[in-house]
Amino acid sequence: RFVVFGGGLALTAYGAYEMYRVVDVGGVSVLKWVLLVLFVANFSWIALAFSSAVVGLFWLLFRAPKRQSAPTSLSSKTAVVMPIYNEQPSRVFGAVQAIAEDVAKTGLGAHFDYFFLSDTTNPDIWVAEERAFLALRRRLGDNFRIFYRHRPKNTARKAGNIGDFVSRWGGLYPQMVVLDADSLMTGHSIVSLAAAMEADPDSGIIQTLPLIINRNTLFARQQQFAARIYGPVIAAGLSVWMGRDGNYWGHNAIIRTKAFADHCGLPDLRGRPPFGGHIMSHDFVEAALIRRAGYAVYMLPVLGGSFEESPPSLIDLAARDRRWCQGNLQHIRVVPSKGLHWAT
Repeated sequence: RFVVFGGGLALTAYGAYEMYRVVDVGGVSVLKWVLLVLFVANFSWIALAFSSAVVGLFWLLFRAPKRQSAPTSLSSKTAVVMPIYNEQPSRVFGAVQAIAEDVAKTGLGAHFDYFFLSDTTNPDIWVAEERAFLALRRRLGDNFRIFYRHRPKNTARKAGNIGDFVSRWGGLYPQMVVLDADSLMTGHSIVSLAAAMEADPDSGIIQTLPLIINRNTLFARQQQFAARIYGPVIAAGLSVWMGRDGNYWGHNAIIRTKAFADHCGLPDLRGRPPFGGHIMSHDFVEAALIRRAGYAVYMLPVLGGSFEESPPSLIDLAARDRRWCQGNLQHIRVVPSKGLHWAT
């Protein structure tokens, strides 16, 4: 942490000094001060990411553990949950079928139940989901426990969807693997997450590194290539300096269900958006709350077998970033909460 934050601070100070020398030519006006402040704000983020990536690079070269073989036994049940909202049914039901079949190949399929948590509001898609679900159960047979639940109102969005599952059925499962509608995970990755949580009773959330797949536009292919090249280095650096005080990215992770139920309920913030209303970036807040309760939150950056998709165009990416930006603004209301760990 000293290297990451000290290195980021030193780079920022040097960058700020050099930029000041640039704007100082001809005198520093008000607009030049504004430029300098904005530069420092943006450059500090880049500098911190760079110093973290350097640490991650050295960790991958000299300290990273070798990929473990899949566990041969588990002692408890795990729910694999996929929240869906007006998605293409063939995509999400096909993904869960692939996941379930790959988990079954490990010999531990009996320890996993699968849930489609639908918040779909389009009636045509809703009907298509039910048809796809029945077809999936016919294809897989009685050896797979797969369930479908439709919630008529999308209250509190994804956080509310997961919260509804935990309230109704969470008591049956000591842990749950949370997916996104575009998620895909291998059987090795899922059973390894379950084994890791069973072996670590203090763990609250264990996060994987999802890599981007299935992209075909030029913009998305660039995103996919970049994530494959520097994603593992960035993730390793984050994992090293965060340790057991880490973060949660909302999907492709395993969560201790009772700890989540006891400590991760989210309020609606008073006031109007963007600062008030339902918390958009709920995953960051849930990680903060479960860490505050004493449970560890960490990442397994070299586990592998964890995948997602990315927005196909710059416009789609900007729309997603706008939601995240609102969530970041709402974090201003959350940061003063008592008992949060400093790393959070």
